[in-house]
Amino acid sequence: MKLFPLFADLNGRHVLVVGGGPVAERKVKSLLAAGALVTVGAPDATDALEQWLTQGRIKRLRDVFQPEWLADIWLVVAATDDRGLNRRIAELANAQRLFINVVDDPELSSFQVPSIVDRSPLTIAISSAGSAPVLARRVRERIESLFDHTLGSLAALAARYRPAIRQARPALRPRRDFYDWLLDGPVAAALRQQQPERAEQLLQAELEHPQAPVTGKVLLVGAGPGDPGLLTLKALRALNEADVILYDRLVDGPILELARRDAEQIPVGKIPGEDHNATQARIHRLMLDRAGQGQLVVRLKGGDAFVFGRGGEELAFLRKHRIPYEVVPGITAALACAAYAGIPLTHRDHAQSVRLVTAHCRQDTMLEDWPSLAQAKQTLAFYMGVSQLDWLAEQLIAHGRSGQTPFAIVENGTRSNQRVLHGQLQDMARLARQHAIKAPSLLLIGEVAALAPELEWFGASIHAD
Repeated sequence: MKLFPLFADLNGRHVLVVGGGPVAERKVKSLLAAGALVTVGAPDATDALEQWLTQGRIKRLRDVFQPEWLADIWLVVAATDDRGLNRRIAELANAQRLFINVVDDPELSSFQVPSIVDRSPLTIAISSAGSAPVLARRVRERIESLFDHTLGSLAALAARYRPAIRQARPALRPRRDFYDWLLDGPVAAALRQQQPERAEQLLQAELEHPQAPVTGKVLLVGAGPGDPGLLTLKALRALNEADVILYDRLVDGPILELARRDAEQIPVGKIPGEDHNATQARIHRLMLDRAGQGQLVVRLKGGDAFVFGRGGEELAFLRKHRIPYEVVPGITAALACAAYAGIPLTHRDHAQSVRLVTAHCRQDTMLEDWPSLAQAKQTLAFYMGVSQLDWLAEQLIAHGRSGQTPFAIVENGTRSNQRVLHGQLQDMARLARQHAIKAPSLLLIGEVAALAPELEWFGASIHAD
């Protein structure tokens, strides 16, 4: 280890920043956040630095560097573009035993400014000793995705109650168990739900009247349409915290590979032709059993659980059985598949509304909807419609939609084997059969679909002759 890691308390201490450009501005911003008393020395300065000077947040020395500037200073940052000047500042600072950072020059620096993951009062610092700042930034980005932003609020709450926790749990082991409960239990959940008063009430109640071991929890997580890069940060964190994952048939392997290595993975996807009600009953039973054992259950659904995903039914079941739950939305197929096909769902010239429709229903249930579905100037996004293409086209045309209306079928949307079939509504079913289009596919109908050949950017494209 070349560098000794430490966190400096600069609150109320004088720091000198030599330089007035954008780099100096970034350093000053971080120093101000730490409570430092910052003096900027430079003939010229950015607009932001001038504004901070006017607001009284910094002091300013409008001159080239002078050695006497180092008097009564705790820390120095050299942020000029003159390496000779930076070297001179570094030599003078070292002679006075002052820590100095010369921006982008580790050879002249006695300390490095790390990449920061800020969950104040929790701070995570990453350093490559100045040798690979891009690598440090990449590591920071990865760590950012692992920790919820409410972790700082949780740390601050724990700090306020630390004396009370020590008094209520004087023995080390019970105190550790309490902190585990604090991090994993209802207090952290309340903070994630933006309910800080409830979080504090739960903490106080547990200190005063310890409860029996709490039950587990279910996280209803949308996995998006297939591309792992479209997972939300909260979905990724859920996969890394899960004890057991109940996943649907359309959740791809690359997404499951992002899960915690020792998490149990149970496929619960519905297969065409089977009794879906029986499958749903099994899912309910698994959630109830595993949460009852105190486990964190991730119910992982393709797309978004609240868009044709029966998520509402599952939450109603959990609430009925008093199982705690949270919902992590996912990017639904209509949004993602349209974007990956280069199709804007709305357009001021072509579509002023979007309809999300499931074609996986009894045909007589849509009789009253066809006149409104057939209207122009809107985009129709049909889920689970590949097996119904003849019927969909027939009904739309019969109720007034032009047979020349553009359509696009996005097969395996956002995945590496994505294909997009383009054509006119009157030819849709024939073209789909000709090119062997299969599920999972999303059907988009409307004038905006004609923009895809010009705007497409991902996967393979099939254009009708």
